[in-house]
Amino acid sequence: MLGKLSIVGIGPGYKEHITARAKKAIEESSVVVGYRSYIKLIEELVDDKKVFSSEMRQEIERAEKALSLAQEGEKVVMVSSGDAGVYGMASPVLELMAEKKLDVDFEVVPGVTSALAASALLGAPLGNDFAVISLSDLLTPWEVIEKRLHAAGAGDFVIAIYNPKSMKRVRQIALAREILLKYRDAETPVGIVADACRNGEKVEITTLKEMLHKEIDMLTTVVIGNSHSYIYQKWIITPRGYRVGKR
Repeated sequence: MLGKLSIVGIGPGYKEHITARAKKAIEESSVVVGYRSYIKLIEELVDDKKVFSSEMRQEIERAEKALSLAQEGEKVVMVSSGDAGVYGMASPVLELMAEKKLDVDFEVVPGVTSALAASALLGAPLGNDFAVISLSDLLTPWEVIEKRLHAAGAGDFVIAIYNPKSMKRVRQIALAREILLKYRDAETPVGIVADACRNGEKVEITTLKEMLHKEIDMLTTVVIGNSHSYIYQKWIITPRGYRVGKR
């Protein structure tokens, strides 16, 4: 019996944001593997499945379990929130496959990542080139993150910030703002979206100057506009470059 491993992005939260392809992959699976909180988001889709869940920071153990089950002939789905390839499980699973030289029937099923969910709630802040940067220095040295912030600031990219702040990491978001103020006006629009497309969703629009006065945590995505971004009513707009109204 041939097994298969599908790494599936389940979107930002509510079940209506799971793609049809992701839902089908879950339905066709025999085993679902994932972080416990993500499994809870899709409980109704996994009622009849074997489920292997674990807590945060057990990513490698989950990846090894999923690969082992696929090699045993199971149709395995490993779930990631958002998109599995954006700070998700696709990378560690493929790294393990490459390291161990495994030949596994494998696929990645895309999902809606937090930057896109937040952008939709804010209007059109990602209308032009943008960068996504995580402020978590658990796996990436802070010196590298600082370098990327400077590069994105100098390049005038809209910036979507993941993992901006936690109970233990409180300085990084302030340092990121300090760096970006070297390249952006203090009145640059900033969108702060907590729990995008989940219970407790909260959307605020502020400025680079005022952003630290807003509530920010690990479940928040911070979207910082570029030099052309502006606010209209309750939306952030980053022009795409069309000559709107100037024909």
